[in-house]
Order: sequence, then C-alpha cells, then structure tokens
Amino acid sequence: MRASDLFVKCLEAEGVQYVFGVPGEENADLLMSMRESSVKFVPTHHESGGAFMADVYGRLTGEAGVCLSTLGPGAANLVTGVANANMDNSPVVAITGQGATTRLHKESHQAMNVNEMFAPLTKWTTSLRDESTIPEVIRKAFKLAVAEKPGATHVELPEDIAKHEVESAPIVPPEKVRRPVPDEKSTQAALDLIARAERPVLLVGQGCVRTRASRQLQRFVEETGIYAGMTFMGKGALSDRHERSLYAVGLGSRDYVTEVFEAADLVIAVGYDMVEWPPARWNIGRSKRLLHIDFDPAEVDTSYRPTVEMVGDIAATLWAINEGLTDAHRFPDFDGHARARRNLTEEINDAGATAERETGDFPMKPQRILADLRAEMDDEDILISDVGAHKMWIARHYPTYAPNTCIISNGFCSMGIAVPGSVSASLVAGNRRIVAISGDGGFLMHGAELATATRLGVAPVNLVWEDNDYGLISWKQEVEFGRHFGTEFKTPDLVKISEGLGCHARRLGSADELRPALKEAFDRRDKPSVIVVPVDYSENVKLTKRLGQLIAR
Repeated sequence: MRASDLFVKCLEAEGVQYVFGVPGEENADLLMSMRESSVKFVPTHHESGGAFMADVYGRLTGEAGVCLSTLGPGAANLVTGVANANMDNSPVVAITGQGATTRLHKESHQAMNVNEMFAPLTKWTTSLRDESTIPEVIRKAFKLAVAEKPGATHVELPEDIAKHEVESAPIVPPEKVRRPVPDEKSTQAALDLIARAERPVLLVGQGCVRTRASRQLQRFVEETGIYAGMTFMGKGALSDRHERSLYAVGLGSRDYVTEVFEAADLVIAVGYDMVEWPPARWNIGRSKRLLHIDFDPAEVDTSYRPTVEMVGDIAATLWAINEGLTDAHRFPDFDGHARARRNLTEEINDAGATAERETGDFPMKPQRILADLRAEMDDEDILISDVGAHKMWIARHYPTYAPNTCIISNGFCSMGIAVPGSVSASLVAGNRRIVAISGDGGFLMHGAELATATRLGVAPVNLVWEDNDYGLISWKQEVEFGRHFGTEFKTPDLVKISEGLGCHARRLGSADELRPALKEAFDRRDKPSVIVVPVDYSENVKLTKRLGQLIAR
C-alpha cells in the first residue's frame, strides 16, 4: 500500500473518528487515503479553528483529538490551537504536510523547519523520513498525547514519503495501562500531615476533571469536612451544590475564598497546575505546609515547596488516603470557611446587595446573563468559554455541578476557542445542550467556523457578549491606569454575519428576552444559533473594587 494509506490505517487503529483541518497540496495523498477510510475529515475555515476543535474533543472524550494542516503557512496557522491544547493539558495529535525531502535541504517554496516551530509547543514532534516507521510513530504520538499529563504531539509527513510503497501494519493500541500509585509510606506521611493540620483547605485543579477523580474527591471532602476551592479549569470536580465547595479560585483579586487560603496552615493541592493560579497569589509568605497530589512531581517554585508529594494516579491516591482516614482527620465547620461559602453563594444568587439581576437593566449585566443561562442549563450540559472579560464572570458566577461541563482555557488562554470548540463538542456530546460564550472580539476571530457547524448539521448555541471592545484588556487597564486605550473597535452586524453563515441569529433588545431566546435556540436542532447580547461591562471595575474590599466576616 501507499504510505499515506498505512498512515490512515494507523489512525483507524487508534479509534480516530474525526480529523479537523484545512486541505493543501502537500497533504493531498493523506486526504485521498482518508476518503476511503472510516475517519471523517472535517474541513475548517482556519487551521487554528481545526486545532481548537481537536482541543475540545480531547478534553471531553479523554482521547486524542486530531488536526491537520499543510506545510508552511498552514502549519504556522495551526500553532496557536496546538499550543493552547498543550498548555491546557488537552490530548491532541497535530499532523502537518511537508514538501518533498529532496528539497528540504535548501531554500524552496513554503518550506520551513516545522519541527523546530512545534518543539517548544508540544510533548513530542517528529518528521517521517522512512515509511516503515509510520506504525511506531503514530502509536507513539497517540500514546504520549494521552499520557498524564496530556498534551499535544506533532507528526510531519513529507509529500514524497506519503507516496512510497510500504508493507506494514498498524500497531494496535494495548489495553489501558494502569498508572502507578503512591506507596504506603507516602500515604501515611500524607495522613499524618493532614492530622496535624488545624485549618486545612483543598486546592482542586484540572487534573481532577481529566481523571474523573471527582467521586473519590467528594468522598474525601465528606469524610474530612475540608472545604475545596476549584481552579477555573477544575470547576465541577466537586459540585458547587456541595456544602464544602468554595466555588472558583484564581480571579486575581482578593476575595472571600482568598482569605480562606490566607488563613490555612495546610493546602492540599490535588491535580493542580501552576498555570491555573500562581502559588505566590495564595501562599503569602510561603508559610503553609503543602500536600501535593498529582501525576507528576511538583514544579519548582519558591512559593510551592511541598511538605509531602504523592505522585501517581490521582483517583487511586485519593482512594488510598480515604481508606486510612480516622476521627483525627475530621475537621469542624470553621466559621470563616462557612461564612466565605455563604457570602459567595449569596453573591452568586444575587441575594441582598447585588440585586442587579432583578432590575432588567439593558445592556445586560454579566450577573444577569449568567443567572439566566444557568437556569436554562441542565447539570450535564456543556458551557465553553472563550477568553475575555466574560471568562472571569463565568468562573465566579456560573456554578458548575459536574466535571468537564464548564470548559475554560486558562493555561495558554488563547482567544477564539469557543466557536470552533462548540462544533466538536456538538459532535461528541450532541445529546446535551452546548453553549459557547464569546466576546465580540473573540467571536470575530473564529466565527467563520459556524459555517462548519452548519455544514455538519450540528446546533450549538453561541452567546456573544457585545461591547465593541477588548473588554478584559480595558478592565485591566482601568484598574492599573484609571483609563483604557487601544481596545475599542466597531463591531459589525453579527446577526447578518451569522445568518450568512447559515445560523439562526438574533440580537436582544431587552434583558427579559434572553431566556426565551435561549429556549428557542435549544429547541432548534437543525442549525446553530447565535444570540447577540449587549453587555454592560461597567460592572468589571466595580467587581474589582468590591473584591479588594471584601472581608470574610
């Protein structure tokens, strides 16, 4: 068979359902081989849109999403989405075409060293130079992509290698490999550390979402009474309905939950990555004892020096600790912790001081938008957040009740992920409501992928917060300088653009229209929907001031 045929057979052996990307001359052989396979190629309108689709596919399924580009400019366009997946620990395999090996040693059309470009952005990158190595290369790319901690890998296929004849067969992936667990000594050291604590708190990261460790996490919380704050990417690992949930941490400002961490003498970090919330923000003075529970040893940081490290499978580690818990590990319902949860719950529910949700103000306040959306979403429905000011409001004001149902990019933090991410989410979880929230700036970066959704016949709902501004940057400039500059633009008619892409679209004229618009959009299963919501971002600086003044009393 041709090498490209073998390459695709290897993808089939890995269980690949979709490849997202843009066709080109140098990946044409691969596309022709895919035409005759069970793998479905999904043409996108930008390479990074394909990478974002692969990213969200990987997060939701736990299997590697796959994206494809040609050489040179196509590969360069793929970079942003691949880097995003890698830093957010999403399993992704990126495939790029390349010119013939006979011209790579010299200056030639569109040729560049793609491997060097991808090297700092991936867990592993390689270029095929011998068609007989394809089975090993593909198996390694997928194995490394999904291995903890997950991330992106990259394989380059030159056009002349793709045409070579080869006699070989795919390597069938083995059964799931059981990950190691900590030994008895480290488990006992962790139990002793917890028993000596006076005011412990849990810091729960994305690792608990990826590994489906939430059941053991909940058991630990219930048997110890220790409160848990979730990072943006860890939302839902412990249901926010749980009485020991402290909701989301990491807003960058002082908050009720920040004071809980300031008062803690032991922080139990489970599945936590430093990109989610830098330890200098919560380990003030570096005085806290730390228990590190993760797949990897702790990163070196002057503010993160674990007293005990438990390296291994997170769910199994928590199980081992749970099996050793005694009355010495049961903690009272600390007044400060309970008060922090109560204050946060009241604020999220807009009770008392923040009654904006009841005013009907328009443009809409972020609190009202998210309260109305949450009321229309079931626990297992999926919200995908783009990057922007709305991300901060989602982290704080969108309670999450199940793992992996609130997708926030908070590692690489690339704008533009929400629209394409909603496409792949609809492919793999189309029985659930899929909502993407973008600002008008982020929406315009990858709104063209709504045409991909229309072509595929999937029906995600895109909620666009319109303020004619890069709102998060304005927010930060206002806090630091008291003014903003270089952030404003004129948003075009997003309804007309969306309708031209094949969507059902409307722009709200009052706050009371949002919930009916959401109901209508969810009932439409024939095509994607876009709801444009004018937003009042004057609330941003008000929130910052309020956070700076909050005292957990």
